[in-house]
Amino acid sequence: MVTEVAKGSGYMTAFKVVAILNAASVLAQGVTAGQLMSGAGAGLHGQGSLVVHVLGLVQLIVAVLVWRPGRGAGWPALASLAILLLGFVQSMLGGSGAVTTHVPLAMGLFGLSVWLVVWSWRR
Repeated sequence: MVTEVAKGSGYMTAFKVVAILNAASVLAQGVTAGQLMSGAGAGLHGQGSLVVHVLGLVQLIVAVLVWRPGRGAGWPALASLAILLLGFVQSMLGGSGAVTTHVPLAMGLFGLSVWLVVWSWRR
């Protein structure tokens, strides 16, 4: 449950923005993965992973700020940590060619990202 302090803070607004950007970057990875399968877009998919990592780290930092000084819920920080770590696992799996685990994990990563967006905007 988000307290009134967290609701009125700039931390929650920042979290909403970063969560949307992060989910959009994960979605963009899905688009470039489709292009990669058709023989194009390898550079975009690789560069997009850097964006996912950076936004995952920013989201984790903002989620911790929502939790600690903002007095909000702590579980979004754990979910953001999971997103960050799953992004790194995705990079390792994609680089090794393990498509059979890379694709389903990507779906989970996107689902978790969307879940945080929905949660943040329902408050």
